[in-house]
Parts: sequence; structure tokens; C-alpha cells
Amino acid sequence: MASYTVSFIPLTLSNPRIFVSRQNGSPSSSSRIPLTSSLLGKKLLATQASHRCFVPKLRCLTSASTVLNVPIAQPENGSSDKIPKWSARAIKSLAMGELEARKLKYPSTGTEAILMGILVEGTSTVAKFLRGNGVTLFKVRDETLSLLGKSDMYFFSPEHPPLTEPAQKAIAWAIDEKNKSDVDGELTTAYLLLGVWSQKDSAGRQILEKLGFNEDKAKEVEKSMNEDVDLSFKKQGQ
Repeated sequence: MASYTVSFIPLTLSNPRIFVSRQNGSPSSSSRIPLTSSLLGKKLLATQASHRCFVPKLRCLTSASTVLNVPIAQPENGSSDKIPKWSARAIKSLAMGELEARKLKYPSTGTEAILMGILVEGTSTVAKFLRGNGVTLFKVRDETLSLLGKSDMYFFSPEHPPLTEPAQKAIAWAIDEKNKSDVDGELTTAYLLLGVWSQKDSAGRQILEKLGFNEDKAKEVEKSMNEDVDLSFKKQGQ
């Protein structure tokens, strides 16, 4: 198993339990908020990025950076030494996939959960492509329950459901393909989707096929693997 440090992602948090100390009517000069953990157990540390507090809700704008160590199978050719930078959307998709697995009380995070994570994140080019072709979050969730069944009502999913072997291979495929492309830029959610599609016997692949996704649509996604929607206001203003 190999461990890849994927990237950084800014977060905006709203936590009514945040304690804000005030001196002379203004917030304290610094505040640190320990959060629970990242996708696979790495702890997050949120540092207060702004002194703006909204009374009476005490909603404080904070920012955090998270490093996700994604354990995956070693690439088959063994030559993938370069670690690509992951896009914020790709990281969030994995995190949301883990959350979906927990919502369904599954013991692990599979390819079907990664697929749901991409749709929950929702702002990427590939997420919009999926929705435009009838692959929605609710349909994927229903197909997941139909294929894998419901968990026992008394079973509690672990805090960080580990990746299944097909999910690890899907991520390994995405990283390997990004390195093979020799194209600058980040590893986008399109790589994750095609990584799921590459695992022929996985639940994610079966669900995609059931909802009408096929090789032709996979080739369409492949054409824009290195592109994504730019939500940067600075770039839009240029």
C-alpha cells in the first residue's frame, strides 16, 4: 500500500460551540480550533482567518488546510513516482464520499460512495455532465441500496470507513493516468469518475451502467479530464 498526500483545501466553518474571547469589545488576536479529523484520520487544525463575528449566532469565518493521506495500491507499472496535485473538488468529492458511506452505515468507502461524493460536491464539470445524462445523487443512492442493501439499523459505521480494494484501485488508476498524461494542472474529479469506471466489477461501475453511462460517455469525459469550472472571482475579473 502506498500513501499519497493529495492537496490542500480551504474550508469555511460554522460552529455555534466556538468560544470567542473578547477584550475591549473586540475578538482576541488569535484563536485555534481543533477539528475532528480528515478523510482518513489526519487531524485538522482550523485557524481563525478573520476577526469578524456575527452576534448573536457567533458565526466565525475560519479557514483550514487539510492533508489527506490516501492509501492506495501501488501502480501496476511501479513507475509512478510523481505525485500529482489534487483539485479542491477532487478532495472534497472523496471526503463527501466517505460521509455518504457513513450516512448509509456502510463499514467501508467503496466506488459507489466515491460516485456519490462527486455528485454531492456537485460543482465540477463531470458532476454537471453526470446530472445532464440522468445520473443524479438520488438515483445513485437508490441503486446503491438496491445493489448492496441496507445496513442493520443498530450498526454504526466507523468514523472513517476505510477504502475498499476497488476504491483504492480506482484512485490508483486516477493518479497513474494523470501522471501518464504529462499535462500540467490538477487531478480533477473526471479522473476519479473514470477511475471508478475502470473497475469493471465494482459497485460504482455497475450503478453507472444501470443508469445509462457507457463507453461513449466515458470518452466524452476523457476529452475534458484536465478541465474544470473555474470559480475564481479574480480570474473572472481579468
